[in-house]
Order: sequence, then C-alpha cells, then structure tokens
Amino acid sequence: MILAFLNHEAGFGTAAEMLPQAAVSAVNVAEVATKLSEKGGPDVGIRRNIARLRLEIIDVDADLAFRIGALGPLTRPFGLSLGDRACLATAQRLGVPAVTADRGWLRLDVGVEIQVIR
Repeated sequence: MILAFLNHEAGFGTAAEMLPQAAVSAVNVAEVATKLSEKGGPDVGIRRNIARLRLEIIDVDADLAFRIGALGPLTRPFGLSLGDRACLATAQRLGVPAVTADRGWLRLDVGVEIQVIR
C-alpha cells in the first residue's frame, strides 16, 4: 500500500485514504526503503518521504518475530515474502485488517482480514 501511494500506482486513492490511520512494521519500512533505494532515491529523500506519511511504525520484538515465523508454513504455498508475513503478523497483533495491493492474499486463511486496494 505504501509503495502504491508513493509511486502513484493503481490503488493510490484508496491508499491515500487509509494512510492517516495506518500502522506498519519496521520490517515493512525497510522493505519500502529498499525498493525506493533500488530506484536510486537518496537516503535523505527516502527518510523524508516515509516520515511525511506519519505512519505508526511498530518495532519488531520477540513476540512479533515469532508471529512472523509462525506464518511461514501457512503462507509458503502462496510465495509470501518475509515483508508480507511481517505485514500480516502486525495486523494480527493489532487486531486490524492487513492492507495490500496483492489480490493473491485473498486466498490466505491466516486469521487476518485482508483488504486489497486495487
């Protein structure tokens, strides 16, 4: 969702509406920063762009790390990444829907509501 917003991709409007109340794991912030770095963005600009979103960034503590790990066997058949699992585990912990641009997540049965932005 964050990349869809920052890159003005399909689902941009929906992401813009959801961002003010969004929370994101530190793993997912790292994932966004990596993608922006790969496009040649300077570190200062990347930090500024992420900071201006005013997201609540959730630290990955031991509990969240184990939640992320426990999702591995459930999501492996669908090819989800560590970042994808971090998003799901964070939503699980907070008791909120996981928001994604990946419609494939709708096939998941991991005890987390999935909302797709496009």
